[in-house]
Amino acid sequence: MKPHNTRILLPLVAAILGAAMTTAHANPTMSERYDLANAQVTLHVHDFLDEEELTTLRLVGQHEEALALFLPEGAGGFGALAVAPADGFIRQGMPAESAVALSDLPDIEGAKAAAIAECNSLRSGGRACEVVLEIAPR
Repeated sequence: MKPHNTRILLPLVAAILGAAMTTAHANPTMSERYDLANAQVTLHVHDFLDEEELTTLRLVGQHEEALALFLPEGAGGFGALAVAPADGFIRQGMPAESAVALSDLPDIEGAKAAAIAECNSLRSGGRACEVVLEIAPR
């Protein structure tokens, strides 16, 4: 049996793993979708969200009553919730001041852009705001 040359294999394995990690890192955000009677809600699971924040966002995405706390009764159209990574979504049991939920916009891209712009104007610093929830009418 001929021995393998590990000096050749190790760099090759490292290169393959590096490429796999780069590919996996290119889209690190998972999404979850919830279908409610009057809305379709998409939750973007960012790495800066802690368990309390994810639990709350999942509750909001799955229950119309909880969604109504962030989006006013009778609001229609498209909506989005943007959060500043450094500020988080929930601080001391309350939504962070920079967390912005907007609704009644004509399309999802406009809703996301408006929520991000407002959130960025309120954030304390760090990375730019990111959308954590998208709401589309059904």
